Amino acid sequence: MKKKALDWGNLSFSYIETDYRFSAIWEDGEWSEGELITSSEMSVHEGSPVLHYAQTCFEGLKAQTAPNGDILLFRPDLNCERMASTTARLMMPGVPDALFMRGVEEAVRANASWVPPHGSGASLYIRPFLVGVGENLGLRPAPRYEFRVFVSPVGPYYKGGGLSLIDLAVIDLDRAAPKGTGAYKAGANYAGGLMATQMAKDLGASEALYLDPAEHRYLEEAGSANIVVLLKDGTLVTPKSPSILPSVTRRSVMTLAADALGHKTEERAIDFLAEVDQIDEFAACGTAAVISPVGKIRMNDKWYTFFGGGEAIGPVTQALYDRLTAIQKGETDDPYGWTRVVAL
Repeated sequence: MKKKALDWGNLSFSYIETDYRFSAIWEDGEWSEGELITSSEMSVHEGSPVLHYAQTCFEGLKAQTAPNGDILLFRPDLNCERMASTTARLMMPGVPDALFMRGVEEAVRANASWVPPHGSGASLYIRPFLVGVGENLGLRPAPRYEFRVFVSPVGPYYKGGGLSLIDLAVIDLDRAAPKGTGAYKAGANYAGGLMATQMAKDLGASEALYLDPAEHRYLEEAGSANIVVLLKDGTLVTPKSPSILPSVTRRSVMTLAADALGHKTEERAIDFLAEVDQIDEFAACGTAAVISPVGKIRMNDKWYTFFGGGEAIGPVTQALYDRLTAIQKGETDDPYGWTRVVAL
């Protein structure tokens, strides 16, 4: 298939309008069949709960072009599962699995010419989301919902591209309450984090790093990614907390660390200051950035450095990135059945 005439190798992580998007409506207890539409605009009533009470949630995944030309999705079933968990928490109607998957695949298929070619360093970002709309004033669930899926070709999330070092700063703000919505991909969680991100950048970091909201001592996650750390004894550890978003990328990284690289893995509370001297490599991981090695972390006016004095990428982080992206791009065997081909 002929691709769009874009400078694929120099794309940023920003919105580019494509030709089609998928839309389905829930009203009176039923979902519409759903269809592809061309307009990127949405008409929303001024009383819609999405505008006043943030009744909205979203997912993010990517499509990649394999060497043989196939378009591959990566573990979309987990995105579907996570959206179901979020919609239940926000009192929104669940998007049926079949509708979710059809929306994703139809949006990708209809925009196949926008899927970056293999080897370009770019990918097609897919954004399924659900919003509560319709006439409303009181604090209650919306009378109507729209499920929509749009796609956009994107480059690397962080400036520098590929596997580049980032720095984090611990910010004196909480991402979520101990029994709040931190484990759900609710839109309001991200609006609340905008200030923390700016505060981190003002301190010379790329992104904010959050500690637990109860004691402010245990690692939680970065502003837009989960955390994994390699201890000096070779154990790969990821924080465990009821307010951490269950990341598809993090789950995949932990599996590869154990199965492909032979590391012991743990999911447990990580007391940052008590254990920082035992950390060899530190990384952030998520759909947008995949894996980002962390060189330095600022906390209490002090910078803590990791592998290579914060100036080099650790070999385990590099190996995990290489193995994960090779599966995502169809460059190696997928023993886990993680990838799904979009039929054209």
